[in-house]
Amino acid sequence: MAIVEVIKYSGGPDTFAWKYPSEELGTWTQLIVNESQEAVLYKGGKALDVFQSGRHTLDTANIPFLNKIINLPFGGRSPFTAEVWFVNKAYNLDIKWGTPSPIQIQDPKYGVFIPVRSNGAFGIQIDDSKKFLVKLVGTVPNFDKNGIIKYFRSLYITKVKDTISAYLIHKQISVLEINAYIDELSSYMKERIEPVMQDYGIALATFYVNDISVPEEDPAVQKLKDALSKRAEMNIIGYSYQQERSFDTLEGAAKNTGSTASPLMGAGIGLGVGLGMGKSVGHGFGGIAQEMTLSNDSGTKECPGCHSVIPAAQRFCGTCGFDTTSTAGKKREKVKTVCSSCGAPIAKKQKFCPECGKKLNPCPKCGNDLPDGSKSCPACGYELPVVCPQCGASVSPGAKFCPECGAMLAKHCPDCNAVIEGSPKFCPECGRKL
Repeated sequence: MAIVEVIKYSGGPDTFAWKYPSEELGTWTQLIVNESQEAVLYKGGKALDVFQSGRHTLDTANIPFLNKIINLPFGGRSPFTAEVWFVNKAYNLDIKWGTPSPIQIQDPKYGVFIPVRSNGAFGIQIDDSKKFLVKLVGTVPNFDKNGIIKYFRSLYITKVKDTISAYLIHKQISVLEINAYIDELSSYMKERIEPVMQDYGIALATFYVNDISVPEEDPAVQKLKDALSKRAEMNIIGYSYQQERSFDTLEGAAKNTGSTASPLMGAGIGLGVGLGMGKSVGHGFGGIAQEMTLSNDSGTKECPGCHSVIPAAQRFCGTCGFDTTSTAGKKREKVKTVCSSCGAPIAKKQKFCPECGKKLNPCPKCGNDLPDGSKSCPACGYELPVVCPQCGASVSPGAKFCPECGAMLAKHCPDCNAVIEGSPKFCPECGRKL
């Protein structure tokens, strides 16, 4: 029996746990542990002791079970069988992660489903050597960076998907704008993943999201980008989609030499171009184009709301939506949206209040600006989705349990947002009937 005299680390630089190949040891064997390492001695499948950096002599003073070995036949050097594990406690900050396939996420701003990919890197340090070996390494003789990525792939993919979805819904931002919030997402994901890794004796030092991208060849992405590009072009030139359609109609009529309105349409196009396609010209010629479209119909009538010419058999106006059979005779009023902070009127396309500069948070149903931290819209009563405090998944309002993790959700009063316990008929804070 060959007794090992000196035991030291001979693993690779990216190895987190390495088992010494020989198990034939003896008292007075020298154990050398490098800086940023720990050595764990196993006997009979149990971890006996953890050795810090330095030179250690295996004897009865630091290994209690050696007292039971009869060492007389070996001249004071008793052979015994044991396992020695070296655990690398240095920081490893370059462990890459990524989503192997696109994650389908509904864009909360535009309502379309878009595939999303994400990648980044994280750094770890082995915090508890015994817990790490017992819970994660097991009997594998060598545990390296690839093992960490393999074991925790499902964890970070799930957390990345839930976090990005919840963040988009909560912030009401588009997937195409998510890269502006990468720092906040990185910190948020680190808080979600860190407790799980601690259960395996691993401390999560850093977690970074490097990029969140969408496949350029995806039809939904191409269609959305084309629409946004068209809208930007219209905003720069100064006309809307309806006005563009009106000019297309005028242009088509001007090219039709058989039409009696062709000279008028040609003059109209020239006037519109000369004035830079202003809104007033576009609106005026839009009415002319609509009259031309309806000239071949058997009968027409005028909308009492916007004075557009529509077919006589048509009940609702295609321009303003007015019910022509209504006896009220008044134009449908639009909901006025105001800033929840200063009360200044705001337009639908504005992202910040022109008076106080507050970032606007429009209601998905009526477009009214929501106060910060509100659970429902004060204008239309629309209840916003909530985030599960256990797993971070988006939960529909009124749900009692999270559909992802099954956690029980607290019930809140719609008026004062007080927590409701049990099944009372009235809110204990404001007295609202539940």
